[in-house]
Amino acid sequence: MLQPTKNKSFYCVGLSYQKADATMRGMFSLTSEDKDSLLTQAKKEGFEELLLIATCNRTELYGYAEHPFQLIHLLCEYSKGSVDDFQKVGYVIKSKEAVQHLFQVGTGLDSQILGDFEIIGQMKQAFALSRGKGLANAFLERLMNSVINASKRIKNETALSSGAASVSFTAVQYIMQNVPDVSQKSILLFGVGKIGRNTCENLIKHTQNEHITLINRTREKAEQVAGKFNVVVKDFADLQTEISQTDVLIVSTGAAMPTVHKHFINPERPILILDLSIPKNVDEQVKELSNVTLLHMDELSKRKDEALERRKEAIPHALQIIEEVKNEFYQWLDNRKFAPTIKALKAKLEGLKEAELDYQRKKITDFNEQQAEVVANRIIQKITTHFVNHLKDTSSLDESIDWLQQVFQLEEV
Repeated sequence: MLQPTKNKSFYCVGLSYQKADATMRGMFSLTSEDKDSLLTQAKKEGFEELLLIATCNRTELYGYAEHPFQLIHLLCEYSKGSVDDFQKVGYVIKSKEAVQHLFQVGTGLDSQILGDFEIIGQMKQAFALSRGKGLANAFLERLMNSVINASKRIKNETALSSGAASVSFTAVQYIMQNVPDVSQKSILLFGVGKIGRNTCENLIKHTQNEHITLINRTREKAEQVAGKFNVVVKDFADLQTEISQTDVLIVSTGAAMPTVHKHFINPERPILILDLSIPKNVDEQVKELSNVTLLHMDELSKRKDEALERRKEAIPHALQIIEEVKNEFYQWLDNRKFAPTIKALKAKLEGLKEAELDYQRKKITDFNEQQAEVVANRIIQKITTHFVNHLKDTSSLDESIDWLQQVFQLEEV
């Protein structure tokens, strides 16, 4: 199974929405530059593989290490969180449990909104970043491909992704349920990252609203989104003016500090504000205004809907699929582990064959070397196949490999 490598074990260290609130998750959030620097430093420190997952709901590092503190230190060094902070809300998962955790994260079983499949796209990007830094070897690549395969199967074979329960849709659903005549209201979307784009698409699809405005620090990115959805784009400099005139404000920026402040709000106009950002991008003082309804992503995620109930019923089937795919991964891992021993065994048997053929060639007149070669090769193939089948089925792989190496005096080739 999953064995330590060179005194190193496979770990997952991280924190998530389950124990860390939005403020604490914000302290451990990482910018693109932070991620790049962290992985570069990991490579310098001798890590052979490292996967960094950093989303609004979790920050996690996966990799082989002598001690999990090596990973914790990396995380704290490149975020605003401290080791003390991590000890309060973080977790360390080891070996097979870490593999299981990665499967559950990648398939949406561990998402804040059950079955949210946005995470698998984020994981693919994270893996691409690791591979670009030379931190993705055969083990991590096979593991990631297995998680992606499990995610596809669960999406196609179960109801875990039925209905709409992503963060973006939950926000839109809340707007539709709580804002009268929503199609006639002014809606301002500030930030056009992944969640912002999905929210924009869901707004247009479900509200039939033609009064949607986009603002982004980089206008060009907002215009790219606007081109797809036919909405209005305003300059970042117009943010305060636009907020004062809107009925609904959705904030999904990646800023490190609040970007929407109390003095931006028109106190005479009722406004619904949904902050889908990590860390929080709407100043808490905004709540002091009586005309403001402010909800953060954490509060939205707690609102259960019928789709989530249906998704819960699909959990056993999803776990069964994970178990099947995970077993295939472990079979590959075991095969990879005993492959050098089988190769060495075959080389040993080939050596014995050549020595015996040479002996018989000298001893027997008219020795049929060609026929003897065919027979010997078939015997070697049958012997190695028997051992391969045994090693695939045994529950004590290490002992079997040791026994083979001792009996045949094998040296791995």
